[in-house]
Amino acid sequence: MASSLTASSAGTSGSEKTFLGHPMGLAFLFMTEMWERYSFYGMRALLVLYLATNVADGGLGMKDATAVAIYSVYNAMVYLLALPGGWLGDRVWGARKAVAVAGVVIMAGHFLLAVPAEISFFVGLALIAAGSGVLKANISTMVGHLYPDKNDPRRDGGFTIFYMGINLGAFVAPLTIGWVGQKVNWHLGFAMAGVGMALGLLFYFFGFRFLSQESNKVPSPLSAEERSAVVKKALIWLGVAAAAYAVVGLAGLFTIDWALWPLTILGLVLPAWYLLRIKRDKDLSPVEQGRMSGYIWFFVAAAVFWGIYDQTGSTLSLFAKNDTQSALFGFSFPESWYQSLNPLFVMALAPLFAMLWVALFKRGKEPSTLSKFAAALVLIGGSFGVMMVAQGLAAGDAKVSPMWLVSVYFIQTVGELCLSPVGLSLTTKLAPAKYASQMMGVWFLAVTAGDSVIALLQLIGAPTDTQAWFASQGVLAALAGVAIFMYRRKVKALMGGVH
Repeated sequence: MASSLTASSAGTSGSEKTFLGHPMGLAFLFMTEMWERYSFYGMRALLVLYLATNVADGGLGMKDATAVAIYSVYNAMVYLLALPGGWLGDRVWGARKAVAVAGVVIMAGHFLLAVPAEISFFVGLALIAAGSGVLKANISTMVGHLYPDKNDPRRDGGFTIFYMGINLGAFVAPLTIGWVGQKVNWHLGFAMAGVGMALGLLFYFFGFRFLSQESNKVPSPLSAEERSAVVKKALIWLGVAAAAYAVVGLAGLFTIDWALWPLTILGLVLPAWYLLRIKRDKDLSPVEQGRMSGYIWFFVAAAVFWGIYDQTGSTLSLFAKNDTQSALFGFSFPESWYQSLNPLFVMALAPLFAMLWVALFKRGKEPSTLSKFAAALVLIGGSFGVMMVAQGLAAGDAKVSPMWLVSVYFIQTVGELCLSPVGLSLTTKLAPAKYASQMMGVWFLAVTAGDSVIALLQLIGAPTDTQAWFASQGVLAALAGVAIFMYRRKVKALMGGVH
């Protein structure tokens, strides 16, 4: 990591250490997030490949459909658990303690994956999902705490540096963890992910004294009565679930589907319920009601986008393994390396897109938010159009060139840069005042909903290795993009003056 320490900067005292002109705490949060993302994306690059690899070769020997369903449910739960993760930070622990607890839980989960036992693997996977949800919801908040003045000119730059840590960790992880996992030993690769999280925790704990005291505070602590009620409800639901699964287990009926189906349904029902709950809140003004109606369009579009986009680590990984040559220009590489393409393209293209939007804005030609969303959907749909052709060329024993997947990842990254930053900004603009802090969690629920749909399709038996799989989703996404563009005036009217 390129870094520098200076004695002073704008807005700081002459004796205060800084990091690239920013509060010193940013350096430690950067390193924490980079290593956490290293562990997360490194493990994720191996996940589907490990699940679908024959037992004789060290994997779990699952069917491709089951492997994709597990991956999709896991990814959905990470984003779903960001909601209770944020609640824990706001009401129970405060952001600093929440991140510390989450990091330890994630590290334990990765090391459990390193144990060559199936039960240990799935317990570890659950711990990583839970810890990642809590950490994701709180560490960005801590970056914001470093800039108590909301108008601090360094604030946006600080978040940009922080998010570069995400992509740097995501880029390096498959190249190292992926190679060790596939070429040396699967469980050694998972252990490397655990070491990565351990390094992140070390940086985090060493940097405590540079973090804002605001991160120690619990913004809205639970009262004794509220705490008692929460514990009571949690124990009741835990008891019900434990009793139900005990009956199923004792009857000898338990299979992985008993875990996948409830989680998939939860991932579909909860986002819909949460949106409906906000939409029907009588405290909202007519303008806020209209904005929520407009936001639902964006939410559904985002769910379609993320449902396709997140298959980079599942169906596209399996296509890389089964139908793509693993060598380019005479250089052989493991299939997990494809997972480094997206963060590489993000780091290369994000600055260019930022300059492009500014240049177009100055000329009065910047596309509207709705147009950017429409373009993102058409692009993600087009990427699966490319995959449909590639799948057709890979008929029989034929394997296609790696450049097919490279082009798909490139198209999807361009789509991501049209949708993701815009969606985050739009969420904050359309959020009703009453739900200002919760709406970011609602945005993450679009990922949960999209991944849960993919899991559902796998559970009902939809094959992923056919042209129909890629064509149907590609057409759906492209049509959704066209629909948003055609009805942009109607949706814009619902947005209550937000642009």
